Amino acid sequence: MPKRTRTRTRTHTRTHRPGRLVAATAAAAALTGGLLTLTATSATAAPTAAQPGGADFNGDGYADLAVGVPSGTVGGKAKAGYVSVVFGGQHGPGPHGVRRITQATVEVPGTPESGDRFGGSVTTAHVDDDKYADLVIGAPGEDIDAKTDAGSVTVLYGTGDGFAQANTAARGAKSGDAYGNALAAADFTGDTDVDLAIGGKDQVVANYNPYTADTQPLMADRMGGRAPVLTTGDFDTDGLPDLALAYYTKGQPYTQSHLRLYGWNKDEGSMLNFWNNSNGAANALASGDFDGDGYDDLAVGNCREIADENIDDPCGPEELAKGGAVHIRFGGANGSFGWEQQTFNQDTAGMPGVAETGDGFGDALAVADIDADGHDDLIAGAPGEAIGSAAKAGSVTVLKGGEMGLLDPAGAANKGTVAFQQNSPGILGVAQAGDLFGGALAFGDHNGDGRPDLSVAAPGENSSAGGVWDLPGAAAGGSVVTPNSLGLPASSDPLAYGAVLGK
Repeated sequence: MPKRTRTRTRTHTRTHRPGRLVAATAAAAALTGGLLTLTATSATAAPTAAQPGGADFNGDGYADLAVGVPSGTVGGKAKAGYVSVVFGGQHGPGPHGVRRITQATVEVPGTPESGDRFGGSVTTAHVDDDKYADLVIGAPGEDIDAKTDAGSVTVLYGTGDGFAQANTAARGAKSGDAYGNALAAADFTGDTDVDLAIGGKDQVVANYNPYTADTQPLMADRMGGRAPVLTTGDFDTDGLPDLALAYYTKGQPYTQSHLRLYGWNKDEGSMLNFWNNSNGAANALASGDFDGDGYDDLAVGNCREIADENIDDPCGPEELAKGGAVHIRFGGANGSFGWEQQTFNQDTAGMPGVAETGDGFGDALAVADIDADGHDDLIAGAPGEAIGSAAKAGSVTVLKGGEMGLLDPAGAANKGTVAFQQNSPGILGVAQAGDLFGGALAFGDHNGDGRPDLSVAAPGENSSAGGVWDLPGAAAGGSVVTPNSLGLPASSDPLAYGAVLGK
């Protein structure tokens, strides 16, 4: 099948909203080892008045980094899990302090227990409307009374010294519900208060008042035991954030895959499904305005066809599926979301690298307008990428947005598209088998210079101890944080630090 060329006729535009940052992460796979080299960043400018994204929990003007470690041991309890908050500052994350949050932390409800997997999902929001960002944490393995793995969600409120009180925002209703295996936060209802979308086993529920644990069903379907993939964006152009949701299953007892959009319906008083794309499975989602026309677009990471029901190329041309395809559905006026599309992989012209089976190109996605040109840019992780003979060493690709989106009129990657891995000049460390560099991604202005900084996780680094790279301005350079460099306690189990990044 020939490569599709995308053409556009614009009949309406809105003012672009620069500086928007959205990120999405994918669940990490089995992890193996690697080697790490550490340095600190050089001094940078003081924080600007307007930050280009990220979560500032202590209100000092610098974005902070939240790292979920659901496999971490707490008080001898294997896989009780914790969240590591690394505070930003003039020198980026690392030198300015860290806080380890567990269910033994004074403010946090509950008690660390084996298998809770506290930190299994992490997102950030301003739940209580003050200047401090708040941390929302899923614990999908939490036992509630006699209900095994019912799952729970905790909101921990930011304050001047880091964090203050907390409350439970969701409790699974029965054994195996696994509430908190995925999270997204936005004001879905338009009442100016933050709402939560909460993934569970074979379901997604919503909490429209996170000060309580009250939830309402949003969607139920088989997901093959996987966490749903969630992100937010205004895809129907009604001025309210919508929820994008992807999931799939194989032979349990049937094979299916879906990408769905849900938006608030005032008459029904609930989130309703308004758009679907069947048979295209995804490992990550992220939204951004890649063509700068004022409408949110949706990036679908490692998109591939799962259930073939004679639907033509749900993820674009089949020849671009090798190694993982990134599929873009463009927003537009008058409900025209998804009609215009782009698909690319590492074999696309102008793209660094070569598409190989198992690369996992798009297994993690993050979005920011890195160069402030009015077009959002997309970062795609390929944690399965082989670097030389090092299998699954991993890489990330920074794709530049432009007038036609992420490809030019000839179907090639825009000028400035570049890839990084641990053997790239200016990137610390050495690419080794199993590092999974690019396994999770996030953005935040950690050093306060007014530019978005890219966090790249390698959860397989150092025999699955893990690490997170800070790349200022999404360019080579920066620093690395690891459990060892932060003084976090050692564990007999793999820590997999960076398997989950807050977004």
